[in-house]
Amino acid sequence: MCGIAGLCGWRGDWRSNIEKMNERMAHRGPDAAGVWAEEDGSVVLGHRRLSIIDLSEAGAQPMLSESGRFVISYNGEIYNYQELAERLVAGKKVSGFRGSSDTEVLLAAVESYGVQEALTQCKGMFAFALWDRKERTLTLARDRVGEKPLYYGMVQGSFVFASDLNSIAVLDGFEGRMDVSALSFYFTHGYIPAPYSIYEGIRKLPAGTFLTVKAPFGQCEPVAYWSMKEAALYGQAHPFTGSRQEAADELERLLKRSIRGQMCADVPLGAFLSAGIDSSTVVALMQAQSSAQVRSFTIGMEDAQYNEADAAEKIAAHLGTKHTRLTITEQDAKAVIPQISGIFGEPFGDSSQIPTYLVSKLTREHVTVALSGDGGDELFAGYNIYGWADRIWGKMKTKPRLLRKAAGGLIGLLPLDEKEGLGLKGKLLKADGILDVYRMNYDRDPLVRRLAPDGVGIRPFYARVPEGLLDCPLHEVMLQDMLLYHPDDILVKVDRTAMAVSLETRVPMLDKDVVEFAWSLPLSFQRQGDVGKLVLRDVLYRYVPKEWMERPKKGFSIPIRRWLAEPELREWAESLLCPDALSRSGALDGKAARQIWEDYTERGIWRPQVWYLLMFQQWMEGRA
Repeated sequence: MCGIAGLCGWRGDWRSNIEKMNERMAHRGPDAAGVWAEEDGSVVLGHRRLSIIDLSEAGAQPMLSESGRFVISYNGEIYNYQELAERLVAGKKVSGFRGSSDTEVLLAAVESYGVQEALTQCKGMFAFALWDRKERTLTLARDRVGEKPLYYGMVQGSFVFASDLNSIAVLDGFEGRMDVSALSFYFTHGYIPAPYSIYEGIRKLPAGTFLTVKAPFGQCEPVAYWSMKEAALYGQAHPFTGSRQEAADELERLLKRSIRGQMCADVPLGAFLSAGIDSSTVVALMQAQSSAQVRSFTIGMEDAQYNEADAAEKIAAHLGTKHTRLTITEQDAKAVIPQISGIFGEPFGDSSQIPTYLVSKLTREHVTVALSGDGGDELFAGYNIYGWADRIWGKMKTKPRLLRKAAGGLIGLLPLDEKEGLGLKGKLLKADGILDVYRMNYDRDPLVRRLAPDGVGIRPFYARVPEGLLDCPLHEVMLQDMLLYHPDDILVKVDRTAMAVSLETRVPMLDKDVVEFAWSLPLSFQRQGDVGKLVLRDVLYRYVPKEWMERPKKGFSIPIRRWLAEPELREWAESLLCPDALSRSGALDGKAARQIWEDYTERGIWRPQVWYLLMFQQWMEGRA
C-alpha cells in the first residue's frame, strides 16, 4: 500500500510541487519517498512507499522496466504476481527478475502483453500511473472494484494525478473551486460518487477502468477493462447448477485461495474481527491455512448496544487466534470526531468512519497489513434493508397499481405537519418494484432538497441498473450497491481511515473469482426472509458453532445521534452549524441547514443529514 502522484506538462517548479504532493500523502507510505522525472521535466512521477513485499531497494519506486521504456508509480498489491511471474518466465518473455516485488512483475507484464491484457491477467487491488517513454503516453489504471483511489484532472493547464485528493490541493496555482453540482448527491447519500469529486476539474478514475493521455496531455475518457454489471449479467445467464452444499464447497475453495494469496507479506499481518459473519469467515479461513496463530483485532464499546467484543473474543478463542481487544470509551471516540473529516480530502458522511479509524489505529500498533470482511453484505444479500424492501414490496404488489399511486399522491399533498410519519409511506405506494422501493428509501425530503442546488442527481446512477436488467429484482438492488455505495462509501471509508495510520487493508471477498461466482448464485442460496448470506454462513458454520452467529446484526456503528445531544459535542456541532458559520460556506441554503439542526435539537427529529452537514462544514473550516 502506497501513494502515487504525478505532473505532466507542469508549468513551473516541478520539483518543489512533486515533493509537496509526496509529503502530503506521507501517511500512505511512511517508509520511503521517490521521484522520477524526464530530463526536460515534462513528466514527473512521485511515490510514497509502505513496504509490504520485497522490503529491499529492489522494490523501490518509481520503477523502470528492464528495457527502460516504461516507468511506473504503483499503489496496491497484485496477489497473483508469483503465478504471473512464472508465466512470464515460462513463455520466455523475461529471463528473470532483479527482486521479488509485484511492481517489477507488473512492469514486465505490461511490456510483454500491453496494458489492457496485463490488467485482465492481474488479480488484486491497485492504482497505477505508467509512463511510456517511447510513445509518450501516460496510462492511469484502477482495480476492478475500486479498492484503491486515484484522482486526476487539470491544474493551471497541466495534467495531474494522485492517490490523495489533498495532494492535488497543495499544488501551486490550485484554485480549489468547489463543484457545487456534487453537493445535491452528497447531502442525499453522504458521499460523492465517481467520477465526481468536490473540486471542479478533478475526477475520480472509476473502478475497473484505465485512461491514456498523450503529450501534450489533454483530458480523455476512461475505458473499462472489467465491469461489475457485465459480471452480474454473465452470472445470471450462467447460473450455478449444483446444490447449496456444493455452492458452499466452491465458495470455501475460492475464499481459501483468495485469502491464501492475500496473506502473502514480508511484514506482520492480521485481520479485523468484528464477530459478524464476514470477518469471522475470513479469520476462520486464515487460521485454517496457517501453521502459526493468526493475529485478530477488535474494539469494544462501553455501550452494550454497540459492543460485540465479547462475541469476537469467544470466536477468536475457538479458532485459536492471537487476539487483541481494546475497549474504547465514549471519550476516545468523541476525541476523534473534530479531526475525522481531514482524512478524506472531501466531505464524507458515513459515521462508521469513526470506529473504522479506531480499529485501524489499534491494529497498526501490532501489524502492517490487515484483512477485512467487507463485501459480504453486497455479494450475498446480507443487509437488513434488502429484507425490508422485499417485505414492503410483497405487501404492496397485491394492491391495484393505480389505487396505490393515487393514495401516495394524496399523502404527498398533505401539509408537512400533517404527513409526518406518512411521507415515506406515500412515496413507497408509488413504487413499481423492489428496486424502486429501495431507491425511494433514500429520496430526499423537501427540506433536504433545499440544502444545495440541483446538480449531480441520482437518476444517471440509477440508470446503470434499469428495472428488469437481471432476472432477480433483489439482485438488481445488490448490483446497484456494488456499483455505487460499495466503491464510493464502504471502500473509501476503509482505505482512507486505515491509510491515515499507515495500515494496509486487504479484502478477500472482492477477489475477482469470488465476485463472479457470487453473481451466479440463485437468491435462495443467499437470502430467505430475514436471513441473508446463507451460503456464506454454510461455510462459516464448518468452523464456528452456528448458534454463536445467530444473533441480531449490530453493524459497525456508534450512537452518534445521542452523542450530539450531549454538551461536549453539541457545542462543537453548534459552532459549525450556527448562522454565521453556515453563511461563510457560501454553498448551502443556510436556513434549510439550520432548520435541519433545530429539528434535531428542539424537536428530536433525526436526519442523517445532520452528520453530513457537520462533516461538510468541518471540511470547509479545514480548507480555510
